[in-house]
Amino acid sequence: MSIPSDFAAFSASLAADMPDALWPEALKALWYDGKGDWNGAHNIAQDIPSTHGSLIHAYLHRKEGDKWNAGYWYGRANREFPSVSLEAEFRALVTEVISTTTK
Repeated sequence: MSIPSDFAAFSASLAADMPDALWPEALKALWYDGKGDWNGAHNIAQDIPSTHGSLIHAYLHRKEGDKWNAGYWYGRANREFPSVSLEAEFRALVTEVISTTTK
């Protein structure tokens, strides 16, 4: 399985049992979240020392309702706390990670 070309291809990959081992960690974290495995996603995201890692970490804490922790991680990524839905943020994160991975 190669890196998905877009959000639709990423969504289709959720039918698999595991993400591709060659995917970047940020995409794997989002894949686990897409499968409903918050803990699996968090375990990966918390160890990604990049803006993507901080953004995914922030999104996950926002999703669990921990606004303070989410705000901290959005700050680490130099981003504002989003006003969009979690679904829109998830889609944007997947799209951003794919676009920066496939360049």
